[in-house]
Amino acid sequence: MRRFLLAIAFLCGALPQVQAGELQDILQIHADEVAKPSRRSVGVLLDDLVASGLPQVPAFLEEWAAKNVWRAPDGDFVFGSPDGDGLEVRDVDTGQASSAGKEGYSQIKPNGGVRRVIGTALVQFQLSDPDPDRRRSALEAISRRPEAAQLAPLRASLEGETDPALLARKQQLVSFLSAQFAETTDERVAAISSLSKDTSVEARSVLNRILSTREGVAAELPDANIARITDASADPDTFYGVLTAEGLAPPVVTDAEIRTALEQNVAGGSSGGVPVARLNDPEIRQTAYAQLAADGLVPPLVTIADRDAALAAHVFFDAYDEKDPAVTAAAEEALASVTQRVAWEQAADLGLDALSLASIYFLAAIGLAITFGVMGVINMAHGEFIMMGAYTGYVVQLFVPDYTLSIIIALPLAFAITFGAGVTMERLVIRHLYHRPLETLLATFGISIALQQLAKNIFGTQARPLTSPAWLDGAWVMSDVIQISYIRIAIFVLALLFLALILFILKRTRLGLEVRAVTQNPGMAASMGISPDRINMLTFGLGSGIAGIAGVAIGLYAKVTSEMGADYIVQSFMTVVVGGVGNVWGTLAGASMIGFLQKGIEWLNPSNTLAAQTYMILFIILFIQFRPRGIVALKGRAAAD
Repeated sequence: MRRFLLAIAFLCGALPQVQAGELQDILQIHADEVAKPSRRSVGVLLDDLVASGLPQVPAFLEEWAAKNVWRAPDGDFVFGSPDGDGLEVRDVDTGQASSAGKEGYSQIKPNGGVRRVIGTALVQFQLSDPDPDRRRSALEAISRRPEAAQLAPLRASLEGETDPALLARKQQLVSFLSAQFAETTDERVAAISSLSKDTSVEARSVLNRILSTREGVAAELPDANIARITDASADPDTFYGVLTAEGLAPPVVTDAEIRTALEQNVAGGSSGGVPVARLNDPEIRQTAYAQLAADGLVPPLVTIADRDAALAAHVFFDAYDEKDPAVTAAAEEALASVTQRVAWEQAADLGLDALSLASIYFLAAIGLAITFGVMGVINMAHGEFIMMGAYTGYVVQLFVPDYTLSIIIALPLAFAITFGAGVTMERLVIRHLYHRPLETLLATFGISIALQQLAKNIFGTQARPLTSPAWLDGAWVMSDVIQISYIRIAIFVLALLFLALILFILKRTRLGLEVRAVTQNPGMAASMGISPDRINMLTFGLGSGIAGIAGVAIGLYAKVTSEMGADYIVQSFMTVVVGGVGNVWGTLAGASMIGFLQKGIEWLNPSNTLAAQTYMILFIILFIQFRPRGIVALKGRAAAD
């Protein structure tokens, strides 16, 4: 009787404004639907719940979808959760909790389809929830499963949205839903046109869904939104197979099937009116089979002419699932625009990757450019100075847990350590081997092996972490296509700082003046009171110190191991030789050329990076044949050598 009176009151408008505390009354009106919900009929209940405006509704929908709604022995609906052998029940209106036994209580278990419908209704409340995380969750739910019913509440939530990021996301989703589900063609076309500048994966997915097609075949072109008509003559056997699969033409009889049919219809030493002895000829077998088909004993034989005639009598087409031609035309135009933009953005992203790689090569090679260019020393241990710098950063972080401060300390410390190591190496070994390049190469190669083994003995063979500060985590995302990590940006900025610093030292300081003098004419420089021996020592130390700083920067991006220097020594020499020995601008040009060339080859052959490096080396060999002094040739001693 209670449910009957409530239903009469509800239908007669006696409850035009349902007040807080009356959710149970609405549930009782639809008690059967709550207890045994059906996807087809649950909409009426959900509409009444949404229209009520009760603050308890969102919580009820969440609990209902989570299967936490129970029906009490007296018929009321409550929230319940197992509590030992009993239940902890809460009133759906007041939330008042109490304990009860499970006897007489029945759990409501809506199926997956009903839960999806409930989730759609729940989104309407979550879109305007005071909690930004709940609003964000609602938007994620919409993006995962877009439906036409979500468009209206999503539009309504725009006005009250205070978070700029969530507002932008809502506007984007409104465009996506409008493009697919808006009521009028003009609205859909306008929404689709707005997506022509959106290169996100979601936007492209929306356009592709609108342009989804189905294959079809018919005697005449149907009245549908046709995407394209296919020429069956390009592959007649495949398209005839489509006809037979659709039951529009008899299947092709294979030679094996012809043989079997003839064997099964042998009578009196012949089959199909042809003696068995003559059935070795394929054409005669077809003639005999045709006679059996004429007698109705076997399926008809499909000849080439029959196949071509059947194909000519039918039209093969792809039809859009979307029936409105104006919508698909707008989607085609928008997708073409997006595809073009994506291509440009991919080129820009490839350029950023190449620029980042070039900055890494520049950092690794600039120290070698100074020592090799000024002194003519082939230093095979240059990579190990990079490794020493990286390990210096690792050790500093062991004692300074603040990663930002540790990097600030590690950079000058790495320079000091590798500068000292470079000076020591020059004084003990290199100074005795000037103008003996082969012996210098062998000596420095031996030092390289010794330094690697020393690093293994101290730090082990396992890669050590050189952690970047938190503000370098993540990437700068300009679009779904263009993004670059903050570490790569930091390395690029560091490379620019080094370029400016080295140019300042070489052009504006006395040391730079003396280095340039010794580089171009050591004899004249010595007659002017400059000590070439001292300049060589300082130059080698400077180049080694710069390698140490480069090691700290590279260690933030790459693994720190005893062999890490070997990963960069070959590229460093190529950078110096291609750019021009002993020239800062040449090193920059060489790093840029190698970085862009390597990324370009990797883009053409992304599955094989080793092949990309091989092609790059071959290209560089050819380049040196035509320009042996590099991109920026240097005059003086280095050029003569």
